[in-house]
Amino acid sequence: MIGKVSPSRRLTSRVDASGEVWVYWQCGVRVDLSRVRNVSAGGMFLELNKPLAKGLTTKLHFLVPEGAIQANAEVRYALPGQGLGLKFIAVEKECGPKLAEMLRRLRAMQRAANK
Repeated sequence: MIGKVSPSRRLTSRVDASGEVWVYWQCGVRVDLSRVRNVSAGGMFLELNKPLAKGLTTKLHFLVPEGAIQANAEVRYALPGQGLGLKFIAVEKECGPKLAEMLRRLRAMQRAANK
């Protein structure tokens, strides 16, 4: 018998960031630099030991070869000792193409590593 398979709620697939992506972020008065575990066009998982509360908004500044990428994201969930699931709520207009290029680069790296 085959069990039910629940569909993913994500609209876009995430790609492993392989330690290649870091973000400088701000949430209220808290400012930090953290590694991104995985990312998609819709959000990301940010590695962080002290989680933030669900619903808070963060300002993100990606530190990547593609150039400055700035976005705002909402905390969707927290895994204590691991990090945060963030959903992008706004990406600066001029940053959209750079975000897409970063995702292409990471997907190419992931494909090459799986060969």
